[in-house]
Amino acid sequence: MTRLLFTTLLLLTSGLVTKAVADTEYLIVSGGPAARGFEDLRRPGEQHDRWWGNFVRTARVRMQEIHKTVPANTRITWLVYRDAYVRRAAAEHQPLTQNVESVTKAYPYINLVWFRSTQELINYINNGQSGRGNLKISGFEYFGHSNKFSFMFDYSSDVYATSTAWLHENDLRKISRWAFSGKAYCQSWGCHTAESFSKAWKRATGTKMVGAQGKTDYSDMHLRDWHVGLSSGARWVR
Repeated sequence: MTRLLFTTLLLLTSGLVTKAVADTEYLIVSGGPAARGFEDLRRPGEQHDRWWGNFVRTARVRMQEIHKTVPANTRITWLVYRDAYVRRAAAEHQPLTQNVESVTKAYPYINLVWFRSTQELINYINNGQSGRGNLKISGFEYFGHSNKFSFMFDYSSDVYATSTAWLHENDLRKISRWAFSGKAYCQSWGCHTAESFSKAWKRATGTKMVGAQGKTDYSDMHLRDWHVGLSSGARWVR
């Protein structure tokens, strides 16, 4: 017994036994809302970011669901595009970045990571916080603006009706497919993802991505328990 204990301690200290705090990591990515001034330029029926927290509340509710279903040794990491919330805060006269950070105080199992560029997001996917090593990604979900080719993190936030920070399907070749576990669950809750981006994601990462054919709907979510809906004629493609 003493010899067995000594051997185990030796292996642990030498790094040969790697029982980490988390065995897998589940990533949730939130893009940012449009600038309030830009939304005011749209006709009432075309405004979709009247509330700043569309991509925050839905992500938080989803992380609560994930926490209840994944193994206890799964790390839940929430990557949020910071600059859009800083810009929107000026119009809202609210400390929106602090509001986002307050989520982790209420739900301490959520690990918040701000990002400000596409490369920062890719670096985190590939490397985690201190080198990915054996900590595989078991899930990846995106909440935010998108079109058939891109996740658009700052759509109408910096420039009206366009984006300056995005993850285009051509960027996906920079993502390491070895970062993902073989059975990773991936889903985009943005518009049009299934029309092209999902296929590129599968080629790049080896994992399928559930996406919408058509537009998703972030309106009246309080009537759907804060779940993202589908616009008329749209459907999920798995």
